[in-house]
Amino acid sequence: MTRMHITTRLNGDETDFLCEPHQTLLDVLRDELELTGTKEGCGTGDCGACSVTLDGRLVCSCLTLAAEVQGRSVGTVEGVAGPEGLHPIQQKLLEHAGLQCGVCTPGIVVAAKALLEREPDPSEREVRFWLAGNLCRCTGYDKIIRAILDAAAEIRNPPEAGAPA
Repeated sequence: MTRMHITTRLNGDETDFLCEPHQTLLDVLRDELELTGTKEGCGTGDCGACSVTLDGRLVCSCLTLAAEVQGRSVGTVEGVAGPEGLHPIQQKLLEHAGLQCGVCTPGIVVAAKALLEREPDPSEREVRFWLAGNLCRCTGYDKIIRAILDAAAEIRNPPEAGAPA
């Protein structure tokens, strides 16, 4: 079968890859581009472990064909942290112990970042609603929700340099 040549913007960088017409974005991210942060949970779009952004919109990479990203922008968990360190969402998940086995965490980080870019001051209800498609079987959701609300507050009001955390 003829492989397709796809050009996309991945985590801000121009990227090219070859894929079969039936390959999912999840398969290409993990198997071709070696970006294994995006996890496969259910493979049916029910658990959110494979969440990525496509042109800023949250999607399940297990339900997205790789060919669909031609000329578009893809964001994965690998693109969340910056050169200065962890993104506040990642840091707050650590501080609130909002992760354990790690299968759901990348999808939750990507989903939470998409939420905070859309709504910088979400209510607890909005966070719970937004993450309804991301399943966690280890920690429960309270620690995760508290971490995201705390990250949102920090993003809105960043600590001054040198101030105690």
